[in-house]
Amino acid sequence: MDLTSGLTNVARKTAVGAAATALLAGTVLTSTAHAQERVRWQVPIAFPSHLVGLSTPIKHLTETLSAISNGNMQLRYYEPGELIPPFEILDAVSEGRYNAGFTWIGYDQGSIPVLPLLSGPPFGMEPPAFMAWHYFGGGNELLQEVYEPYGVHALLCGVIGPEAAGWFAEPLESLDQIDGLRIRFAGIGGRVMEELGASVTMIPGGELYQAMERGTIDAMEFSAPAVDRILGMQEIVQNYTLPGWHQTYTTSHLLVNQDAWDGLSDTSRAMLEVGCRSATLHGFSESEWENPQALRDFEAEGVQLQVLPESLLAELEEVTMRVLDEMASEDEMFGKVLESQREWMKVHGNWHHKGHLPRSYYAPRD
Repeated sequence: MDLTSGLTNVARKTAVGAAATALLAGTVLTSTAHAQERVRWQVPIAFPSHLVGLSTPIKHLTETLSAISNGNMQLRYYEPGELIPPFEILDAVSEGRYNAGFTWIGYDQGSIPVLPLLSGPPFGMEPPAFMAWHYFGGGNELLQEVYEPYGVHALLCGVIGPEAAGWFAEPLESLDQIDGLRIRFAGIGGRVMEELGASVTMIPGGELYQAMERGTIDAMEFSAPAVDRILGMQEIVQNYTLPGWHQTYTTSHLLVNQDAWDGLSDTSRAMLEVGCRSATLHGFSESEWENPQALRDFEAEGVQLQVLPESLLAELEEVTMRVLDEMASEDEMFGKVLESQREWMKVHGNWHHKGHLPRSYYAPRD
């Protein structure tokens, strides 16, 4: 056999070996795909699924999981009230009636006081600082510690920026105007409103328009401009108050029954974690795109936008800090999370103050 023939035979054998290896790899991958567990979960959600940044992440999550799992992981979400009322999601997941639920966890502050710190506190961090604290500063570990007694594993699955301070019949010139108001206000900000003499109530988002229209409440806050615009509040009240001192960020979480979580394969758990991180980025980016446009539209339609003066914000901060300290003294876990957040805010605040341009540089210019 000459050298050319020998090389040809070697090449042929190499090609055949490569083809066999590729075939084997394809068979293994196909078998792995077929062997992957099938997940079929019903997921009640707390907000209508079209609310920008609040609930749109659940749509992104379900589509992403279906795509990356080749259809093996299917989370079917149900609008508020289709399966259970919005405020019952934690109990339903904890008891195992549903494997997962998507919600704003601050709704459960009555039974777990610390939750507003993890879902949107007053005078707190901005979203980038919060996400840094959550993923790298021990926030996620504290979140799991909070939910462990309830048999729930919590996944951060959405973040948006500051809400608006609310819809009021008249511009706020003094905190004395809050005394006696019947107001819908969530989280720790609601407790601040109570300190200022307001009668605070919690009403789900889907019922707010009717409550304002009928005069059941005098004023309200719900979310950021893009969401408030969807709810149609500008049709009833023409005074919109900013900034959202009471919730400098707002989170959404996927609550998963702990037994259901433990029963998943490592691959399925990883897909849920990656899916929720993707949903968080998706919701934050979407809300940052939509909110400025909603604010522009409000102004074009004659809605009066009031930016609270620094003097009023200073008064609100003073009351807030007193409320936070009181809540920390009443609940050990609240104090633990508050201390962790405050320590990080000192460090991050130094960077933000010195490393970022002043906000005046971002003011609209001709």
